[in-house]
Amino acid sequence: MAAGDPSLPPEEQCPQLSTTVSSPVIDEEIPGLPEPREEAGPPPPSARPKRKRDLSSDSEDDLAELLEPDPEPVWSVETLSGLRMKLKRRHLSTVRPEHHKVFTRLLEDPEVKKFLAWDKTLRVSDKYLLSMVIAYFSRAGLFSWQYRPIHFFLALYLANDMEEDNQAPKQDIFYFLYGKSYAQRPAFHKLRFQFIRSMGWKIWVSREECEEIQAYNPELWVWARDRTNLT
Repeated sequence: MAAGDPSLPPEEQCPQLSTTVSSPVIDEEIPGLPEPREEAGPPPPSARPKRKRDLSSDSEDDLAELLEPDPEPVWSVETLSGLRMKLKRRHLSTVRPEHHKVFTRLLEDPEVKKFLAWDKTLRVSDKYLLSMVIAYFSRAGLFSWQYRPIHFFLALYLANDMEEDNQAPKQDIFYFLYGKSYAQRPAFHKLRFQFIRSMGWKIWVSREECEEIQAYNPELWVWARDRTNLT
């Protein structure tokens, strides 16, 4: 039975988010996400004005995120035959500690906690899909303080869009946010497009990276959300 079905008893109905989280309107943009272009294509590089960032206006934490170097590549031995050795470049996640902190902070948001408690069957929020949320946070290029609960739902919707063969369950996110109303869905999809573009269209996340993200803090309670453990 679909979520939000009027035949369900009141306790099974999808809870609603407050308007500050669940009602992104067309004129309200996510901080740090670019506005989609309306023209046919981007201007040539020579026509783009060069802008320099004023670092004096950034906080110390923001500067630390900007100046922290990217991780160095790691190599491991794949095969060894006599004196000949074949190396394999290991995947190294670009997720940094601040992205894990942002995710942990958002898990304490009342509406996010309510949503995770509501998704008892882990249809849209098992541990791998939640790992992808952190990966997307790391790619979006926002400062830690800019992330809000709506980013959590955008990233989780995108993770389901990428990984789940059955696309129906991701509609539960809409039911949770807006009930049966379709009025806010175009605005949500506009924000989703901005979020994808802020990641440079890099939306595929490997299972290896998901497991690496979980291993950073293996005691975090959401990593127990394993579908294989459901009876």
